[in-house]
Amino acid sequence: MRPGATSSAGVQSDDAPFLKDGAPAPDIALAERLFIELRERTGEGRPDRGVTRASYGLGEQIAHDIVQREARRLGLLCAIDAACNLYISLDGREPGPAIIIGSHLDSVPKGGNFDGAAGVLVGLAVAAGFVRAGQRPARDLIVFGIRAEESTWFGASYIGSRAAFGKLTGTELDTVARTSDRVLLGAAIASAGGDPVALHAGRPHLDAARIAAFIEPHIEQGPVLVGEGRALGIVTGIRGSFRYRHARCDGQYSHSGATPRSHRNDAVLATAHLAVALDGLWKQHGAAGHDLSVTFGQFATDREQAAFSKVAGRVDFSIDVRSEDPATLDLVREDLLRTVAGLELEFGVKFSLGEETGSQPAHMDKALIAQLSDVAQVQGVDARPMPCGAGHDAAVFAQNGVPTAMIFIRNRNGSHNPHEAMEIEDFARAAELLAAFCHAGPKTPRTP
Repeated sequence: MRPGATSSAGVQSDDAPFLKDGAPAPDIALAERLFIELRERTGEGRPDRGVTRASYGLGEQIAHDIVQREARRLGLLCAIDAACNLYISLDGREPGPAIIIGSHLDSVPKGGNFDGAAGVLVGLAVAAGFVRAGQRPARDLIVFGIRAEESTWFGASYIGSRAAFGKLTGTELDTVARTSDRVLLGAAIASAGGDPVALHAGRPHLDAARIAAFIEPHIEQGPVLVGEGRALGIVTGIRGSFRYRHARCDGQYSHSGATPRSHRNDAVLATAHLAVALDGLWKQHGAAGHDLSVTFGQFATDREQAAFSKVAGRVDFSIDVRSEDPATLDLVREDLLRTVAGLELEFGVKFSLGEETGSQPAHMDKALIAQLSDVAQVQGVDARPMPCGAGHDAAVFAQNGVPTAMIFIRNRNGSHNPHEAMEIEDFARAAELLAAFCHAGPKTPRTP
C-alpha cells in the first residue's frame, strides 16, 4: 500500500522561476502568508504570549485545516489516516518509493510559531513550486503533517508518527489523558475525526519499504547556527538519553556555625561535587570527540526544612544525559554510579537516583546526508553537520528502517517559547535545497 494517494497536479507556466540546477523554485510567498495566518489564528492574542496548538485540540486542527485548504487549492490530493495525520501528495516522474517531507503542527502551550510548522510549510512550498512550473518531482512527493509530536499534552512522544506505523499502543489510547482537560487520547483522536478502533488493531498506514526517504526540516532549537553565521545544518543523528527525573541526596541537617566540616553530612556540597564531576566527564568525552550533553535541570533544597543557618540535609535534583552514541551513554552511566559511590563515602550522604528513563539514539542515513550536503554545496550553502539534542518524529522513521534525514534552519532565541526568530531567507534556503533534492531524486533509490 502506498503511503498516500497521489496527484499529477500542475499546469506549465512559462514564467515560473527555476533554480540553477533546473529544479522549480519553491513558493516562499505561500509559506510566508501561511506563517502569518497560523500566528493570527492560533496565537494567544499578544506576541509575547506565543501560539498554542494543543495536540488533537482546536489550535492543531486549525493548522491542519489551513495546510489542507492550500493543498487542495493547488490541486494536490489529501489523505487522512486513523490518527488524523495529513498526507498531501504529488505524482513523481518515475515509479518507486516516495519521498516524504514533513513535521508536526502542534505546539507547546504559549510556544513559538515555527517549531514543527516550518517543516510542513517547507514541504508545501516545494510541492507548490512544482505545481507552478507544471513539473513533477523525480519520485512521488508526500508532504506529511504529523499530529501530536509534543509530549507536553499527553505525556507521550511521537503519537502521530508512531500511529502511522501502527505502533501506538492500546494502553496509551485508553489510559493516557491530555494534561489540559483530562480527555483520554483515544477520545481526543475520535473527536478530531480519527479511528481509535483501527489504531487499537495496530494497522499501519505507512510501509517503510515504500518510502525512499523521510526528511524533516525543523528550526534549530539551540544557538549553534546563529553563533556560526550559517543558515542551515544537516543533522547526523538524534541523541538518545538516560535520565533520572526524581533523584535526591540525603545528608543530615545541622547548625551552620556549630558543626565543623569534619562532622558535616552536607547534601548540597555532595550534590554540587556530583554536578562538577559530571561536567568534567562532559569535557573529557568532548575533548576525545564523543558527542555528549549533561544537564542538571532541577536542583533544590527542601523548602520545609532548609534554612540560612542550617547545613542542608536533603537536595532534590534531576540528571539528563544525552548522546548519539549508545556506548558513550553506557560509559557515562558507569562513571556516574562510580562517582556517586565515592561521594557517599567522602561526605557521609546517601544518593537515591530513582527510576531511570531514556531513549535510544536514532542515526540519520549516511547516503542521504551525503546527497543533501552535495546539493547544499552546489547551491553555495554552508550547511553544518551537527547532532540533534531534542526528540523529533524523524527518530520514529529511522527506527522503523526508513532512510531519514533532518535539516536544521537557523533560529534565534531557542524554541518552545514565543520568541522563536527564523528568518524567511533561511527558510527559503532549506526549501530550495529540498526542491533540488526532489527534482533529482534519491541517488540510491529503494525498490519496494
